[in-house]
Amino acid sequence: MATPKPTSGDFTKTPGWLDWYTGPSKPQFQLPPGSVDAHCHVFGPGAQFPYAPERKYTPCDASADQLFALRDHLGFDKNVIVQATCHGADNRALVDALQRANGKARGVATVRRSVTDQELQAMHAAGVRGVRFNFVKRLVDFTPKDELLEIAGRIAPLGWHVVIYFEAVDLPELWDFFTALPTTVVVDHMGRPDVSKPIDGPEFELFLKFMREHPNVWSKVSCPERLSVTGPRALDGERNAYRDVVPFARKVVESFPDRVLWGTDWPHPNLKDHMPDDGLLVDFIPHIATTPDLQRKLLVENPTRLYWNA
Repeated sequence: MATPKPTSGDFTKTPGWLDWYTGPSKPQFQLPPGSVDAHCHVFGPGAQFPYAPERKYTPCDASADQLFALRDHLGFDKNVIVQATCHGADNRALVDALQRANGKARGVATVRRSVTDQELQAMHAAGVRGVRFNFVKRLVDFTPKDELLEIAGRIAPLGWHVVIYFEAVDLPELWDFFTALPTTVVVDHMGRPDVSKPIDGPEFELFLKFMREHPNVWSKVSCPERLSVTGPRALDGERNAYRDVVPFARKVVESFPDRVLWGTDWPHPNLKDHMPDDGLLVDFIPHIATTPDLQRKLLVENPTRLYWNA
């Protein structure tokens, strides 16, 4: 299991914080050449890149070097690093990681209305290709939708996209805003469906309708460890983990094979009950993308098209 990783600088971890798993297993599933971990984060280190004053949590440190070591161990070729909410709109840790990745990473930033065109250009040069809008109330404070639409309008000419993070019950009230966005839109973690509900029930069907009716909408089929209710967990050699999530993720992959992405979500912020072995987490992939063609689209072709051809 993970050994404690004290947060550096003047920061103390949130009580009960689960640190990422050290010594992950080697996946049995062999990733296709050129595979991209399309959703992961860096935290600090806090002594070098302080956490934001307005943050809702204080994590353990998780550096770019540690992320790149995990990438190589699991067999990925590249990363897409998503700005963590604990850093707010201070993207320095993200940009530093991108600049040290030798072209093997792209980024998704968090920006405010006050961001300058020069700052956007500098982030683009570093490898940023999107911005993230977070609507999970326990993680961030509310940002006015007119501000978000203004930001989306400014990043569209750069060829960037918008990543949206929300929970399934909130999709009806956010529908009009999401469908007004002038960019490609990437949904984090399938909009966090309640997998204890029927896959053909109204809640998940609304999400499928969202993707079906709006061809600019993509989805990450990641984070089964966040969505699973009955497990089993990706621990102790379990290579058929999170079985209750599989039908939902497989449905999205098979319905929209050219608009899906997958990522580890390392270092798994804000997990409450367990910390998965990332090697076993990779072994979840062939359960949701069941053919070599679907696996290649999910892991290589789609993320390359979205992040490296823009």
